[in-house]
Amino acid sequence: MSKEYVIPACSGMKIDIKQGQSITVIDIEGGQVVDFFAEVNGNVKEFLSTGVTIDCNESLKLNVGSIIYTNLYHPMMKVLSDDVGEHDLLHPCCRPEMYDFFYHNGEGHPNCFDNINKALEEQRAIITPVNLFMHTKINADGSILVEEPLSKAGDKITLKALMDLTLGVAACSVSESKCNSGKCSPIKIVVD
Repeated sequence: MSKEYVIPACSGMKIDIKQGQSITVIDIEGGQVVDFFAEVNGNVKEFLSTGVTIDCNESLKLNVGSIIYTNLYHPMMKVLSDDVGEHDLLHPCCRPEMYDFFYHNGEGHPNCFDNINKALEEQRAIITPVNLFMHTKINADGSILVEEPLSKAGDKITLKALMDLTLGVAACSVSESKCNSGKCSPIKIVVD
């Protein structure tokens, strides 16, 4: 049976997933980044690792067929379909210190780091999620630039869970840059 979850702008949610289920993440209004993190159900010490994912796929990008791996090099999820084809594996969650560094407004600012930790009832020191729909341009000289997401209203990515998971997902809170097209909006997750 299909379940739908709507995550309001600038907030997070915990969702339990069983092996074999599909997870469809939908950008409702377009141009919204989704901080997508997961841990192995019942084991907070094994979790989604973008570094291992880059290593195992030998790519800085996710494609249809790509596997997302845990920190222990176990296959966690597989990309089944993708309307956008542009996601970020480099940036950690936004957090108060990031807002202070770039925008001098971190105190009290909603952020994905706190939203995911709160949803999971944890206090991880750092969270580096898959930033779905985030458009990070990687230049030939190694510099990076965050551009507006390419996702349009209704665009989605679907993943298959390869193990039992607990998701910690946030609708990104950055409105100060092009990251979320200058505004924050809700996202939808459908689990089948």
